[in-house]
Amino acid sequence: MLRIKSGPIGVFDSGYGGLTILNEIRKVLPEYDYIYLGDNARTPYGPRSFEVVYRFTKQAVFRLFEEGCQLVILACNTASAKALRTIQQQDLVAWDGDRRVLGVIRPTVEVLDKLSTTKHVGILGTAGTISSCSYELEIAKMFPHITVSGEACPMWVPLVENNEFHSPGADYFVRKNLDELFLKDGQIDTIVLGCTHYPLLIQKIRQYLPDGVTLFSQGERVAESLKDYLFRHPEMRNRLTKGQNSRFLTTESAEKFSETASIFLSEDISVEQISID
Repeated sequence: MLRIKSGPIGVFDSGYGGLTILNEIRKVLPEYDYIYLGDNARTPYGPRSFEVVYRFTKQAVFRLFEEGCQLVILACNTASAKALRTIQQQDLVAWDGDRRVLGVIRPTVEVLDKLSTTKHVGILGTAGTISSCSYELEIAKMFPHITVSGEACPMWVPLVENNEFHSPGADYFVRKNLDELFLKDGQIDTIVLGCTHYPLLIQKIRQYLPDGVTLFSQGERVAESLKDYLFRHPEMRNRLTKGQNSRFLTTESAEKFSETASIFLSEDISVEQISID
């Protein structure tokens, strides 16, 4: 079942935010085929346990492999934090040792030492990403001299998905969460948007940032990291189909997905509803 040896790049998210990652990847690598899968029926992943996030993510990755994907990007910080390592270490061998699953946390962390002068970094993310301490652990492995503070922003995703990121409510919650982050560490000079929804709030976030603070969004970095990965791994590059086609799958309403996706993508898309239970 999983012995197909050529196919598209898969991009998975629990909902819509991964579309910001897909958008940047397609800018950098437009020649490839892509399948995006949003598990919208079971979103949000943020508050769920490690076990549940791993099970849901494993099901989604397997489905993308069934669709022929040779490489899957977990364009979801929560899935990258709670499921990526187990899938890489346990499941890939059983499925197909030639395929790969990559996340968004490591590529993000790799550049932080160059970005930060004070070596004090803030992470804004969902409750699941922040409670997992995945950024802290990854940063500690690469750059133990960097001090990390995290702030969970549970209202930011609903604000984006309900197209309320220009509303007074967005002002209130963005300012509130940034104030709480800087109360934890006033020396922060670099902030990571540790959720793929948050780039849509970037203008609002910048309004309430102190001068001199760098705001780092993941999409461009993940795209460049993938480009570098494919350059270093021609065996994978040669297995990826190049037709400049994109398919969109969702576990909820195709109509709703298409409507909400317009917030994230400047194009009309055709969406297929699937089940991965």
